[in-house]
Amino acid sequence: MTDYAEEQRNEIEALMSIYPEELQIVQDSPHFVFQLTVSSSESEEPKDPENENDIDDRVTCVIQFTYAPTYPDEPPLIEIISSEKMDDEQQTKVLDFINEQVQENLGIVMVFTIVSALQEKLTVMVEDAKRLAEEQRIQKEKDDEEAALKKFEGTRVTIESFLAWKAKFDAERKERKRIQGDLDLSSKKLSGKELFMTDATLNDSDVNFLQEEEGVEVDESLFEDMEDLDIDDADDDEDPDWEPDKN
Repeated sequence: MTDYAEEQRNEIEALMSIYPEELQIVQDSPHFVFQLTVSSSESEEPKDPENENDIDDRVTCVIQFTYAPTYPDEPPLIEIISSEKMDDEQQTKVLDFINEQVQENLGIVMVFTIVSALQEKLTVMVEDAKRLAEEQRIQKEKDDEEAALKKFEGTRVTIESFLAWKAKFDAERKERKRIQGDLDLSSKKLSGKELFMTDATLNDSDVNFLQEEEGVEVDESLFEDMEDLDIDDADDDEDPDWEPDKN
């Protein structure tokens, strides 16, 4: 007949000698309940202070074991009490891994085997996380570099894109010429005669001025038919050598 209590006491004594700082007895009756702190192994590679991903990123978890009355023929109750740098998904993976170890070692004392395998598992998890972070960092640097190069490459010119650009350019140039032509016409200075022809109010300006000066009265009707007078022709017909008769 197996003395389960004796086997359990012997395992506890062995664990206390192997993990003097990591093991803590919670209770010893009616069955042992104890906790073990398990951490991933520290990387042997030297730390690079300039690499933010190369830091002490060891993960740690506290596993609580509760012996069943017939342990090791019956599996112990195993729980994660606390953890550092582990999310819920990682804790679930750790528990699944521990349960696999339990099933593989039923019938023999197994805590040391479980803790050793778990330590290796955590170390692999840390290394995988570091490798993934480094790959992401390198990929980000590559993406940033490609994005920066694209800014200097510009847009590739094709026949279609060139023809579309030229049509737009020609249309804009034509419109600029039209606008400039309108501006030139609007800014062109008119002659005195053109001003009188285009603005009838100028016919009255001199009359109004004269009326304002010293009360001079002007018969406006005298200027109504000025447009019909051929003043230029009259001036041209005058004989420049003509002199008035002094007698």
